[in-house]
Amino acid sequence: MKIKLTHTRNSLPEKTRIEVVTMLQQRLADSIDLMMQSKQAHWNVKGPNFIALHSLFDKVFSDTSKYVDGIAERIVQLGGIAEGTLGVVAKRSCMPEYAVHISKASKHTAELAHGIAFFSELVRKGGELCVQLGDGDTADMLTEISRHADGNLWFVEAHEQTEV
Repeated sequence: MKIKLTHTRNSLPEKTRIEVVTMLQQRLADSIDLMMQSKQAHWNVKGPNFIALHSLFDKVFSDTSKYVDGIAERIVQLGGIAEGTLGVVAKRSCMPEYAVHISKASKHTAELAHGIAFFSELVRKGGELCVQLGDGDTADMLTEISRHADGNLWFVEAHEQTEV
């Protein structure tokens, strides 16, 4: 993907901004994919814990939409154009495919937990890249996103666990 930046007075070197924007475009696609995976679970979950999971999956959706917005806005701050259409997301997302033909609560919690964990790891790697490139602000943003995603992972995984 060839990145052409718009004019900005941001003091990060252009080469750094291009590398960061390229990575953030990937994470934008991933976060939109995760957002829709959580809505898939929200719409279709069934079972005795329906209300709790229905609400939890909606919380994951809401939190992830904030990641989407933060990532997109950071792309633009660095002089990029945020590319978040569903067509772009379908081509660019690195997320594992979500099993759409399920309704059982345990299957949705497993699928969504896997997706959140995968996303968090991608975001952490993006933060490491930003540190190497000298973009502490984007690294901080990605650290905050991974911390929040890990919190959602904890909530979702708690539904898979039994008492010890």
